[in-house]
Amino acid sequence: MLSREEYLEAWSRWHGGADTQAPLVRGWLSLAHTLARPLAVLPPVAVTAAGAVVAAAAVPPAAAGGAWLVLAGLLVGLSGLLDSLDGALAIGTGRASQRGFVLDSVVDRLTEAAYAAALWAAGAPGWLAVCFGALCWLPDYLRARAGQAGVHRTGPISLWERPTRVAMAALTFAGAGMVSGLQVAGLDGASLVVTTGAAVGVLFGALGTAQLGRWLRGELAGPGPVPIPGPD
Repeated sequence: MLSREEYLEAWSRWHGGADTQAPLVRGWLSLAHTLARPLAVLPPVAVTAAGAVVAAAAVPPAAAGGAWLVLAGLLVGLSGLLDSLDGALAIGTGRASQRGFVLDSVVDRLTEAAYAAALWAAGAPGWLAVCFGALCWLPDYLRARAGQAGVHRTGPISLWERPTRVAMAALTFAGAGMVSGLQVAGLDGASLVVTTGAAVGVLFGALGTAQLGRWLRGELAGPGPVPIPGPD
């Protein structure tokens, strides 16, 4: 198993030279590395699959409402931790591959769709939950398309990276469960917290996407790659 610093350096290489010095990113990755060390014998793909299952499992307790919302928050947090664990296991033990990298990205997007579905099930307006999910997907889609256009750097760490999305969803559900049954200005406290959390997530997502877009505007200012001729 690589040391923490070796792991952070390798993780950065796999993610287009992403900065690992930002406190939130470094703390999240360091926690994953610490937890992964005693689990080094596990296959990373099994942990990836477990993360998807745990994220989907958050939807029923979110729909049940009440104190069950706390469980939904715990499951969301656990799914995010499992997502980091699979990367720590793959990179830290030298089992990282391009196939695993792509699979992990796909599962990330599926788990974020589950977070959006759980927000809707817990009482957030449908359009707000859809916006939350879309803004989870959009930054990574932009980075992927930019990579196809010849941009090989990941770019700045925005307000809306993967750890922020997980933390926002998990804290929203946990907070809603804690105030369940209370009335605030005639409104159900849990629904109010869920809606507010989703709205704050959408705001962070919009700001983070704008931050990334501003950087990409400069990166994509050149002529771009030469197109590959197609068949006549």
